Amino acid sequence: MEINTFLDKLQSYHSEQVFNPWRDFDTSCDIGPQAPVIRSANLRRYLELRPDAHYLFIAEALGYQGGHFSGIAITSERILLGHHPDVEPKSVLGEWDYRRTSDESSAMLNNTQRLKGFNEPTDTVVWNALNSHGLASFDVILWNIFPFHPYKAGNLLTNRTPSPSELDAGIEYARMLLELRPGMKIVAIGQKAATTLSRYGVECMSVPHPSMGGANRFRAAVAQLLGGEA
Repeated sequence: MEINTFLDKLQSYHSEQVFNPWRDFDTSCDIGPQAPVIRSANLRRYLELRPDAHYLFIAEALGYQGGHFSGIAITSERILLGHHPDVEPKSVLGEWDYRRTSDESSAMLNNTQRLKGFNEPTDTVVWNALNSHGLASFDVILWNIFPFHPYKAGNLLTNRTPSPSELDAGIEYARMLLELRPGMKIVAIGQKAATTLSRYGVECMSVPHPSMGGANRFRAAVAQLLGGEA
């Protein structure tokens, strides 16, 4: 499978209470119809830079503070815009035309989000752990079992747990990604992701989820997995 074919299949997905960042744009939060074009270009570049990735880290679903606006799983817009104190944009997309897709004039954004874009604490922990191993960030692809953003009715800037039918759909995209980049070792982020992957017959290792006080345990598990120091 080619990257453009994979992107085409992602862009074809549509469902109620689900935001597809590579297809959809929202007039209340996005800069306009160019937003999904930018996010699609980001994902294409991200995959192009990782032709020989050894690890596929998979969480459960895209979040509104992360991939919703960046187009890249477990990666916040603030990282891409260069406003993150620890993570350099080059760790994600190398030399690239970094552009925001959230509308800085939107009333739905707070002051910090208007200035710097959205930020997701979990994304920070994950990228810091990967970057502590030097080139490891280009040896890893980040993904979600359900690669789109499920949100609560009436509020786009929320997250909800994907339904069983959404996970049924999402796992097929994970399999496509494994076809695109075969041979990767799969690492589930959190027990929920590990249990879900196991239910679909996908063999994986697992690391603790960084949220809810699990950041240190996540870093230690990644260090052991990648053969570095915690």
